[in-house]
Amino acid sequence: MTAARPTASRLLRRLIVAAAAACLALPAAHAQTPAKTTFKVGFVTFLSGPASGPFGVPAKLAAEAIVESLNAGKAPPPYQSVGFAGLPIELVIVDEAGGAAKQVSEYRTLVQRQNVDLVIGYIGSGDCLAVAPVADELKKLTVLMDCGTPRVFEDASYRYVFRTRAHATMDAVAAMLYLQEMKPAAKRFAGINQNYAFGQDSWADFENALKVMRPDAEIATSQMPKFGAGQYGAEISALAGAAPDVIHSSLWGADLEAFMLQAQPRDLFRKAQLVLVAGEPNLHRLVGQVPDGTIVGARGPMGLFSVDSPLNTWLKTLYKAKAGIVPNYPAYSVAQAFLGVKSAVEKARRDKIGNAIPMGAAKNVKEEMEKAYGMPTDDEIVAAFEKLAFDTPSGRVVMGLGKGHQAVQGTAYGTTKTESGVVKVVNIRTYPAEQVTPPEGVASLDWIRGGMKRPK
Repeated sequence: MTAARPTASRLLRRLIVAAAAACLALPAAHAQTPAKTTFKVGFVTFLSGPASGPFGVPAKLAAEAIVESLNAGKAPPPYQSVGFAGLPIELVIVDEAGGAAKQVSEYRTLVQRQNVDLVIGYIGSGDCLAVAPVADELKKLTVLMDCGTPRVFEDASYRYVFRTRAHATMDAVAAMLYLQEMKPAAKRFAGINQNYAFGQDSWADFENALKVMRPDAEIATSQMPKFGAGQYGAEISALAGAAPDVIHSSLWGADLEAFMLQAQPRDLFRKAQLVLVAGEPNLHRLVGQVPDGTIVGARGPMGLFSVDSPLNTWLKTLYKAKAGIVPNYPAYSVAQAFLGVKSAVEKARRDKIGNAIPMGAAKNVKEEMEKAYGMPTDDEIVAAFEKLAFDTPSGRVVMGLGKGHQAVQGTAYGTTKTESGVVKVVNIRTYPAEQVTPPEGVASLDWIRGGMKRPK
């Protein structure tokens, strides 16, 4: 005797029973963990000290404006959903001033007392190097938004740490490529860089790229004042006495502003070509102090180097409404961090729920299962984040180095020109990531010294 075919109502009941069984089979952690109402983000940036004006405060304003827009669901596609996977973002803002030891203590407070779900931040390279191992120790997802040193992922490997911005090796390599075109006759080179991780790495990369591209060039002098020195009389005298054709500098923040204010009256740049590898954030603050023709970079197509797109228009509009001016590159760094996290969280949630819900489940069953599964865990977000590619206001970003934890992006350089009281950038040249970034598994200095070759 042939069995009766199941009716539609019977099929629905079977799906509901199967879904209920799946929910009962969820790990105990899902059943016991109360539903989250916000996604709590610890955000760390300089709110005081010499790095706050051109870097830290713009980063804070950008974070606040971006979170407001994401929470309202007003970002352009593919970021139009609310917050992170539907949960509104709650910011806990911490001052990065005070040094690496203080930042490690502040980080532990954010994780162990404030119970944040995620930490985004850090501009100082020393702070990134100090916090990264603690993030892995505490198993807390942490996204470095800036800090230039390539050593974060070249000297160590981390599971819970990501950097959504390219590291600073490409600053030096692209600067030399730009100088090859714009200043082919330059023979004597000098540098003034802060005596800490970023400044040391920046000069080492530039010096070695110089030796490869111009083996007949001469290093006239290298000045390494301490971070936050403020007074540069001795260094300016040494630079002037060395009579270089080119002066390389990775000074940034208030250090760069103090140096420019002290160097200009002494006519240091009348004969020497100044190269500011991290100069873009200060340009609007140094009108009248940056000589026309200064070569500047922004470690990516950010700020004055950004190109039109819906995401770029979105960032410019919301930042100008918050700060009254157009965003500089720290604001773009913040946008990359938040959009990278949003992409990873929502990919992890899609993967998690998509693998659990039975095929053909009714809408109400799907909604109940989505509630039961909740947000993805840190480990699930890590898996989604590794080797992720996502769109940003400065273009496409790929997590292509550091075993999928370090962002890769091209960059640009240009020269300054002041018009109607505004410093602009002209003669822009762009350099793709593969031209200015070492391949996976090769240390930056080794790659530069080896002739910056790409694997076939």
